[in-house]
Amino acid sequence: MSSRRHFLTASSAALTGAALGLHPSSSHAATTAAVDDAALPDAIRALTPMTAGVTPITLGERRARIEKAKRLMGQSGLDALVLTGGTSMEYFTGIRWGTSERLLAAIIPVRGSAFLVTPKFEEERAMEQAKEGPLGADAQVFAWDEDENPHALVAKGLRERGLATARVGVEETVKFVFHDGMAKALPSATFLSGTPVTAGCRTVKDAHEIELMQHASNVTLAAYEAAWKSLTDGMTQAQFQELVQAAHSKLGYEGSAGAQVGEFSALPHGSARPQLIREGSIVLIDGGCKVEGYCSDISRTFVLGRATQRMKDVFEIEFRAQSAALAAARPGVACEDVDAAARKVIVDAGFGPGYKYFGHRVGHGMGMDGHEWPYLVKGNKLPLAAGMAFSDEPGIYIPGEFGIRLEDDMIITETGAKLLTPQSRSLEQPFAVA
Repeated sequence: MSSRRHFLTASSAALTGAALGLHPSSSHAATTAAVDDAALPDAIRALTPMTAGVTPITLGERRARIEKAKRLMGQSGLDALVLTGGTSMEYFTGIRWGTSERLLAAIIPVRGSAFLVTPKFEEERAMEQAKEGPLGADAQVFAWDEDENPHALVAKGLRERGLATARVGVEETVKFVFHDGMAKALPSATFLSGTPVTAGCRTVKDAHEIELMQHASNVTLAAYEAAWKSLTDGMTQAQFQELVQAAHSKLGYEGSAGAQVGEFSALPHGSARPQLIREGSIVLIDGGCKVEGYCSDISRTFVLGRATQRMKDVFEIEFRAQSAALAAARPGVACEDVDAAARKVIVDAGFGPGYKYFGHRVGHGMGMDGHEWPYLVKGNKLPLAAGMAFSDEPGIYIPGEFGIRLEDDMIITETGAKLLTPQSRSLEQPFAVA
């Protein structure tokens, strides 16, 4: 999920987390571990782990990714690719590493062996992860002490591979201070965007990746339904969010959702203000989980009790807009045309013009990151291809009243597109299958 959504979820949950016997914590694992199982509602207590049959990404798959990256480097005129901590590092090498002021980098040349640059005191930890991945325990390592310049070691490794004048692709999330340091350490090389390589590999998902995303979507939908069945009048926004988190935990995963109530649901990413759920309240939830590194991102909007006719009317427009985006998505269609299909339904129904009531794009790419390339937005003429994955999430947000968003995860197939979860068909029964 986006950092904005995560912040709002965490902020509001912290306000009233004691309701379920939870103790404040910065980690989902620690928080859910503190849940008293006996205190959970029946629908959540009845959940059982959904972890069977899930297979992680294999060494062979990561090696194939590196080979594809090398082919794309050749096509893009790049001689090497620099990765630092983050999603692309994990995608290619299996190394899970955060970012800090200290440089840890993997450099993958088109020809020759890859190498790591790591803080000396982190070398053993880095190699513990690297040996399980395609770089292997035999990967060359340049380790730097605290008083040394790590960028000089990147330059050294490139020079040793005959790449002193190379065109080096830099992954887009690499910090400027690292990019700048490498460029100064090897001024004879040219440092360019590595996105044609990283996006070129990650944008189209294979069958295993789609399988993991499907499983993540199934988990989140099951968690949402159990939490919805447990909803009661007078529950706070934060208490409901804790139910979603506890449900994910019972299913065997760390997951969460932000919840926005009543007029706050008209804010696409909501508010951190405390909110109370009453009979007749609209509740908009948005979140997900990860399965072996792959995301779900699902929104549901529902009403506790009976919906008004106006709420039902807006919901039906939303459903038609989401369906229109799904129908428009197929290989060869421009990304912007999917947004246009959903937006036309909403504007034609009187909620326009343009972005007035539907203020965001209809969808974002997703995979290992909740938001990644490409984006279903006006101006993006990139043609869709089989294997691309997106959210399909139109929204109608009426200031001072309520907002409704329906969001499911969508895979482009050879002949069209499919959602990984059944569409919601009702504000009052959001998880019933038609």
